[in-house]
Amino acid sequence: MKSVLARESSLSARLKAVAKSSLPPAAIKELQRYRALNGSERLTYAKLRMLSGIGMASFERRPDTRGVRSVMFVCFGNIMRSPMCEALLRRMLPKPGDRRFLITSAGLHAVPGSEAHPWAIAAARDLGISLEDHRARLLSTEMVDSADVIFAMDYSNFVQIRSRWKSAGKKVFLLGAYAPNKYPEAEIPDPYHGSALETVECYKVLGACVHNLAQDLGQRGA
Repeated sequence: MKSVLARESSLSARLKAVAKSSLPPAAIKELQRYRALNGSERLTYAKLRMLSGIGMASFERRPDTRGVRSVMFVCFGNIMRSPMCEALLRRMLPKPGDRRFLITSAGLHAVPGSEAHPWAIAAARDLGISLEDHRARLLSTEMVDSADVIFAMDYSNFVQIRSRWKSAGKKVFLLGAYAPNKYPEAEIPDPYHGSALETVECYKVLGACVHNLAQDLGQRGA
């Protein structure tokens, strides 16, 4: 009996390996992201993907920033994408350091106190920004409630914020809504599992998005 079960287990493992090897890398990453979500989040994720596919995802549009004073950026660990966005927006506001705006960042799975990733520090330095003093923060209810608008980097971030904090309501959007036309994707992928070069490319996209956001805040958030 044990030998039969062992053979079945081995066969199942081989079939999974074959199926995995036949899938394109993008599909494998998508499957991994889907599996990382819990039951209810998976359903929401699939729904949002469908809405995006048919061009009906309102969260992929730019928010109304009139009266916005508190902006928060959220990613997975708050060591690569979101801290860079925070630093960029502080610098790019019409009046850098404008005290009318509270700019913060946090991570859904952050280890509080963690330093920025070495790739992030290097890529930021090339753009004249220092992330060496950054320390990660774990997203909390207080942070969510105090933010006027929250920008997630990808669908997973968006789904988890919406499912874990009902108070987030309609103030969560994808930062990719501010991307230039040459970058048609709504999401800004996490370079953590990529490379230093992918981090540099990611920061170029973040820079363009935050630049457009800063202009929007300057024009409508005054």
